[in-house]
Amino acid sequence: MRYLLTSICVLLFASCASYPDIIGLVEEENLKQQVYNPYFSNTTKDYVYKADLKFYKRKFSGIIIVKKIGSKEHRLVFTTEMGNKIFDFSFYENDFKVNYVLQDMNKKIILNMLQTDFAALLKEYNVSIKDYTKKNLEVKETKMANKAYFYFYENKELVKIVRENKGKEKVVYHFSEIKNNIAQGILIEHKNIKLNIKLKGI
Repeated sequence: MRYLLTSICVLLFASCASYPDIIGLVEEENLKQQVYNPYFSNTTKDYVYKADLKFYKRKFSGIIIVKKIGSKEHRLVFTTEMGNKIFDFSFYENDFKVNYVLQDMNKKIILNMLQTDFAALLKEYNVSIKDYTKKNLEVKETKMANKAYFYFYENKELVKIVRENKGKEKVVYHFSEIKNNIAQGILIEHKNIKLNIKLKGI
């Protein structure tokens, strides 16, 4: 009986605990500091990646090109290695436009997920609502489209973004091989559905 009560208490605590509590973050004084993602911020550069997109049993491979067109606009195009378009999106500060999408991917649920994933990846500036630390990490909590995002910085470099809901990680953005404000390796990993996007800089 004692073991059963203990187990129930642990489960109740885990279900009620916030994401920062679960992963052991220590809250710091919040100064409404700017949250910065530098990886697609240069208007003079074309960001080119070899891309693999897996959605359940479907797999799409090719090239993703990202271009920052202005202070509040990005264009993202995904093509096969032969140059045939898979999708072509425009992202604005508070808007999204589908310029083209392959018929197989022209479904509302897929477009909504891709919009959410890439909008968070491309967003350059935001404001932290809470600040945390954990060992050598600085973590900033922010909001996008009413969803909670946590930005993890190690030695001032953005190494991970986590979108969470009710204490659980929903989507994790991993950044690796970082040099001169460019992440050569990017992985967008969904935790609750079978959707992963892997980018490797060319």
